[in-house]
Amino acid sequence: MQCKRQRRRPTLVVPAFFNTIEQSSFSTWIRESPSIFAFYFILLFHTIGLSLVVGANAVVDLRILGVASALPLKSLKRLFTIMWTGLGINVATGILLLIGYPTKALTNPVFYFKLFFITLAVIFMYRMKLLFDDASLSDSAVIARGKSAAVLSLTFWVFAISAGRLLSETYKYLNYHQYLMKMGS
Repeated sequence: MQCKRQRRRPTLVVPAFFNTIEQSSFSTWIRESPSIFAFYFILLFHTIGLSLVVGANAVVDLRILGVASALPLKSLKRLFTIMWTGLGINVATGILLLIGYPTKALTNPVFYFKLFFITLAVIFMYRMKLLFDDASLSDSAVIARGKSAAVLSLTFWVFAISAGRLLSETYKYLNYHQYLMKMGS
């Protein structure tokens, strides 16, 4: 009589450090406070930051790709300040959202895809800024050098936003306690 080996699915080991964060008074306040300044306020500002960084970026990228070609490129240079402001808002609010739900985010592979695509989009945003800052380049040279960067930038932002939207639907554990409950069953 032979014993068949059962294949075990690998289990995700969630660091106890996530529980330490979740049990902090600040994390609890973000998640559970009835205050208008807690979770939904942070989420609102995360959305506003996203609008600023991606909206201004899309305007520049689409102009490089030929949309609104009558608009002078040099006038768009000031949009980079809006982009960096939006990115700053998103980093700050993203950290707050992460403090509120570390297990939910850090155990979800989609979260890492989101960060990966944001990183790529920001790299291309910076590269586009360098093109705009180069006074030796004419508008046509900026357009010629920026077309592929504009397409990639828009693509990376679409993937980052899609991944961000999927986070609320694809998590495995909402919090550390839920992880422990699933491990015990």
